[in-house]
Amino acid sequence: MVTGGFAVRGPWTAREPVARPLKLIALVAGSARFTVDGPGGPDGPIELVAADVVLLNHRTSLEVRGGLDDDGPPRELSPAASFDAMELAAADLSTDDVLVGGWIEVNPAGQELLRTALPGLVHVRASTPAASRLATIVVQIVEEASSGRLGSAFAIRQQGQLFLLEVLRAYLEQEEPPVGWLRLLADEQLAPALRLMHDHPGTPWGLTELARAAGMSRTSFADRFRKVAGTPPLSYLSRWRMLLAQRALRDPDVRVGDLASRLGYGSESAFSTAFKRQIGESPLHYRRRVHSTAG
Repeated sequence: MVTGGFAVRGPWTAREPVARPLKLIALVAGSARFTVDGPGGPDGPIELVAADVVLLNHRTSLEVRGGLDDDGPPRELSPAASFDAMELAAADLSTDDVLVGGWIEVNPAGQELLRTALPGLVHVRASTPAASRLATIVVQIVEEASSGRLGSAFAIRQQGQLFLLEVLRAYLEQEEPPVGWLRLLADEQLAPALRLMHDHPGTPWGLTELARAAGMSRTSFADRFRKVAGTPPLSYLSRWRMLLAQRALRDPDVRVGDLASRLGYGSESAFSTAFKRQIGESPLHYRRRVHSTAG
């Protein structure tokens, strides 16, 4: 969802806390210098040019400076307070620095996946093949935000999710991701086995069936999977089932017993034991906590 942005000419600076886990910032025009802070220390400064995109992953604060070649004191801006969709749409892209930002809403399970799979700052450069795709989505988001048309909020949410997907694709294209989930998704040799686990999580998969799907021996498959994902195949499968369970339990109508069966557990108690071992609380306690927080 778009939450801020501005078009400005001359020197400027913007500082603000980052309140949400996943924040996206796109420099539509101009140039800027970007620094963020968070767990593990600061990232940057990095130089941004037009069509660069930044994804902040569980950062706590940011500082952006523009108009660096101009004289005079910088203008203090707040992206959220300065946001005017009509003004952005009318900006002169040949002279103005134009920046838009927003946050991507992801459920807690997805947040945890991305927190561990991505660095704190993902910089997608305008020179990458993905830049034109991202630029097109940014234009569509700004147009929706300035139109006031029926359904624009829904359209912006959908475009935001597509934007996140394209950022992840771009990251995989320009960087070798660290050991973990994203590197596993990009591994073509392991892909057939991964699809089986993702598409049919309730099947009692063993190493033999998964290795056969990947066209590998059991030993070679287990070794490669561990090196790429950072965890053994069956441990990954168990974790995947728990992520699906967390998502399903957000629905108050989902019965724990039915969920246990769908995810391949022989009984509700076996599922509850596995859930508590990995998540730290029982399925019912998790559901109550999530619903009380949402309320």
